[in-house]
Amino acid sequence: MHDLIPLLEEVRACKLCAAALPHEPRPVIQAAQQARILIIGQAPGRKVHASGIAFDDASGDRLRAWMGIDKSTFYDVSKIAIMPMGFCYPGKGRSGDLPPRPECAPKWHEQILNALPKIELTLLVGQYAQKYYLQNQHTSLTENVKNWKDFLPAFLPMPHPSPRNQLWLKKHSWFEDEVVIYLQSRVAELV
Repeated sequence: MHDLIPLLEEVRACKLCAAALPHEPRPVIQAAQQARILIIGQAPGRKVHASGIAFDDASGDRLRAWMGIDKSTFYDVSKIAIMPMGFCYPGKGRSGDLPPRPECAPKWHEQILNALPKIELTLLVGQYAQKYYLQNQHTSLTENVKNWKDFLPAFLPMPHPSPRNQLWLKKHSWFEDEVVIYLQSRVAELV
């Protein structure tokens, strides 16, 4: 098992993709060896890049509501670890943020996971995390989320909580009626 503290220092100092970013790298991660829940998201947005705090935006507000927890619980590293697919804000694209940088997950994820021995539930937030982690994934994010029970107990695939996903949430009301209810119950057990 890797020692987490020096590993997190290495991640936070990482400049692996600096040449590809439109700004100085600012890796965002939160973790402690006692954490039982892991959130694997996409990459920090502009607002999170500025604050250095994971999910410090409207997406975070929705994710916390889905989980049924407040900010103090969400940011308690002894309970919840947060590790994005790309640790730095990738910059703006034509229709939103660019995809997460591809260097981060292969470089850091396995080492970090080895240093988090108590994780019992991993939330795979968005398509990038699901493509990377779900070996028997379905054809789309919607199919992964619809078939969420296939991935339990280790993983729970979820849509991204971005305000841009309002239409997806309206079209798939079963997500909040089924998946969110399960998520809140499971999170309550683990925190």
